[in-house]
Amino acid sequence: MNVLTDSKPVIIVTGAAGFIGSCMVQFLNNLGLDNLVLVDEFTSDGKKPNWESKKFVEQVERCNLFDWLGAFTGDISAIIHLGARTDTTEFDYSVHQKLNVEYSKAVWNYCAEKSIPLIYASSAATYGAGEFGYDDDHKIVSHLEPLNPYGVSKNEFDKWALAQTFTPSAWAGLKFFNVYGPNEYHKGRMASVIWHSYNQIKQSGVVKLFRSHRKEFEDGQQLRDFIYVKDLLKVMYWMLKMMTIGKWTLAESGLYNLGTGKARSFYDLVTATYNALDTEPIIVFINMPEDIREKYQYFTEANMQKLQAAGYTDKFYTLEEGIYDYVKNYLAEEVYY
Repeated sequence: MNVLTDSKPVIIVTGAAGFIGSCMVQFLNNLGLDNLVLVDEFTSDGKKPNWESKKFVEQVERCNLFDWLGAFTGDISAIIHLGARTDTTEFDYSVHQKLNVEYSKAVWNYCAEKSIPLIYASSAATYGAGEFGYDDDHKIVSHLEPLNPYGVSKNEFDKWALAQTFTPSAWAGLKFFNVYGPNEYHKGRMASVIWHSYNQIKQSGVVKLFRSHRKEFEDGQQLRDFIYVKDLLKVMYWMLKMMTIGKWTLAESGLYNLGTGKARSFYDLVTATYNALDTEPIIVFINMPEDIREKYQYFTEANMQKLQAAGYTDKFYTLEEGIYDYVKNYLAEEVYY
């Protein structure tokens, strides 16, 4: 850890011990940026490998952030707010309300007061069953019906943000679709299907997938927009640069989808995982747990035209490319990003 000084503006990353947050910190480190303030709960041993080798100037417990900000006399160039309760099986809405809505409002208000750019994580879970499609159009946000409390909390904050006239100098709420990649090892049940598939292949050679409980989808043909975490990092850094040089203003600010724009089946995903291991697929289908059966998204696909229109032109990893990199360079080597 480096010494915090007032002479160099810092970037604050919340959720820095988690999956996407820790990857964001490493991405910035790889670019030579270590003027970072990491915010999270750092007491979990399972998350420690995510952040312990990172370069940063300060580590702040999530519950102490606003006290820390009150005492901080230096400059902040941006806040990347990735901290959230992301468990879609947590049905106590008060947990999500506190961490995903009220805490995010406090972050927003601080950025507005200090005129600091803000990038925050929303979610494709806000789209629910997709009755209104998957367009990042502000007009549909108030009509969306998420399928679980997590999605509700993310949509409630999006609605609140869009209603504000007191805003950060520039901002973006990113609707992450199905993200996979290194540093998700601690997530257990909530880790990506790639992570679960890899471990099942190594343990038994057989991967279990959920049966479809809707007649219009065959088993294994449930479709999601899977996006490799490295693409998220590139987009967020591009936005960060645009905001800090003044090319991303309130005119561009708003909600943006962040997926690949191409839905793929779970069967394709598992087959790609087997291929990365040079192994023939063996897939069996099991019943979906009843606690998620009625709240399950069978199809998601991001409309990516808005981000492209904003000027982002880099190509995304294909599902096969992303899985190959993840399996070969991280899972098989048991390393972190």
